[in-house]
Amino acid sequence: MAVEVKVPSVGESITSGILASWRVKDGDYVERDQPIFDLETDKITSEGLAESNGRISLKAEEGEEVEIGQVVAEIDDSVESGDGDSREREASQPRESRRPETRDEDSSEDDEPQHALSPAARRAAEELNVNTSRIKGSGKDGRVTKGDVEAAAKSREDGEKESASKPEDERPAEPSGEEAPARPAEVPAPAGRRTTRKKLSPLRRRIAERLVASQRDTATLTTFNEVDLSSVKNLRGRHQDSFVDKHGIKLGFMSFFVKATVHALKEVPAVNAQLDGDTHVQNHFYDISVAVSTDKGLLVPVIRDCDRIGYAEIERRIADVAKRAKEGKIQLEELEGGVFTITNGGIFGSVLSTPVINPPQSAILGMHSIQDRPVALNGEIVIRPMMQLALSYDHRLIDGREAVTFLRKIKEALEEPTRILLEV
Repeated sequence: MAVEVKVPSVGESITSGILASWRVKDGDYVERDQPIFDLETDKITSEGLAESNGRISLKAEEGEEVEIGQVVAEIDDSVESGDGDSREREASQPRESRRPETRDEDSSEDDEPQHALSPAARRAAEELNVNTSRIKGSGKDGRVTKGDVEAAAKSREDGEKESASKPEDERPAEPSGEEAPARPAEVPAPAGRRTTRKKLSPLRRRIAERLVASQRDTATLTTFNEVDLSSVKNLRGRHQDSFVDKHGIKLGFMSFFVKATVHALKEVPAVNAQLDGDTHVQNHFYDISVAVSTDKGLLVPVIRDCDRIGYAEIERRIADVAKRAKEGKIQLEELEGGVFTITNGGIFGSVLSTPVINPPQSAILGMHSIQDRPVALNGEIVIRPMMQLALSYDHRLIDGREAVTFLRKIKEALEEPTRILLEV
């Protein structure tokens, strides 16, 4: 019996998308709930799952625009074993044709031949983000097993824990907020061609539209300040090990900025508001959007109820949404409803910039690189870790006095973190 694989609904406002990539080949054996394709829409990138075990037959091409509900593949669920079936197909092929196919850069299998992985190992590699090309398989004929993948993941995790346990001055410089992205691979120029042209992806088009609309529909101004992060760095240094032991996650800079933002929003509620036509909407909750850079564009998932959760939970949620955003697993509802955005250009080396407001919000905070600089303190020149802050805001709703006061409150909360605890 053929089981139809349809494009899933990803939100009421989304009616179509681009089938960005297949994660399987025509004729592969797949398992139920195995990710088999990536769907790119104007808001998010999501994955499609196999609806049954069996042999898959692809009905749509990569790059094709598909409608929600459209059949893009069929699965023959009468095939009971993927291993035996794939070996049979392999044996029937000429030896010279059995070569590893080129994989996308994001594939966890890299250049590993598809038949060298069991279906269970392939799924584990995708879930644990393990590059199987570097794993020596313990199965028959060197086949990589699920246990091999899990062992590689555990070895990587142990290495990360060992790195985290080193003294602060022995670790590589850590960016504040999200993890710095890997350097993008250089795209080779086609022979004899000076330029190449391709259409923008739906997500990139949507980002472009929102940026232009933000500049057009808001009266944007930006105010600046700088903050001495000595207290935050010292606090992290004193309590990092015990924090990791208790919560299983590192204490980063971003949780301090989120808490400082909540503190400032409470002190200056005018910033925690938005315009709905000619209506002023005052928010009384603190859902903070945190910008995450992915290879497909910038996503801004929302961390809910930041006034009610602690530093560890904020760090845990940020790490979770950042990881899933980069894997294309973020849900549409996770991008909606924030009251204020924090973006960290410092991870790319930015010293100062003017961030663009994320409508319908009325303001956005830009973080930048932490730099040791000489500053005057009590009549003396001292070296301190300084960061430039930028607050872009909609002047239709927020006056300059309120914007400057808001940014000063963030500065004070970061330079004296006890202010947050004492609510002063």
